[in-house]
Amino acid sequence: MNEQIQQIGCRIKDIREIAGITVIELAQELQIDVNTLTEYENGISDIPVGFLTKISQKFHVPLATLLNGEDPKLHIFSVVRNGKGLQIERRKQYKYESLAFNFINKRAEPFMVTIEPKDEASPVEFNSHPGQEFDYVVSGEMKFFIHKHEIILHEGDSIYFDSGYPHAMRALNDIPVKMLAIVL
Repeated sequence: MNEQIQQIGCRIKDIREIAGITVIELAQELQIDVNTLTEYENGISDIPVGFLTKISQKFHVPLATLLNGEDPKLHIFSVVRNGKGLQIERRKQYKYESLAFNFINKRAEPFMVTIEPKDEASPVEFNSHPGQEFDYVVSGEMKFFIHKHEIILHEGDSIYFDSGYPHAMRALNDIPVKMLAIVL
């Protein structure tokens, strides 16, 4: 696994240990398998953004701190230039760029997400996390899956949803999708 994932896993483990919570206790609370949590902490497995959001909320640690080890410092405004957001490559088919990583005490996490096309026969990987989410398709076309529904979203379309329900996205027509995602 890459060095970034190992560093993030180490930060999660450190935060958990400082809080005096065992791997078993945290796994039970977050409703994940103990082995999966151990793999995340040891940098063996890719760590989904939804899980990072849960850790961030549980321990009141900014997502940016988990991702890059630095605390956000800006509190009046934050400008992130085109392509200069904090790059997060969590899953092969999704690339995230945090667009407010340097703003302290955010009430939302905005990301520019690129969804890479993959074989239609491959399984869809679902994710869920506390809160709500707003997704706006900047370019491309995608199929959005949530709670027994499949919705086609075109450029300019948006969806707002309860992100506690398992959800997934798939780029269509062999073209990557660019999407603005705001996690609340």
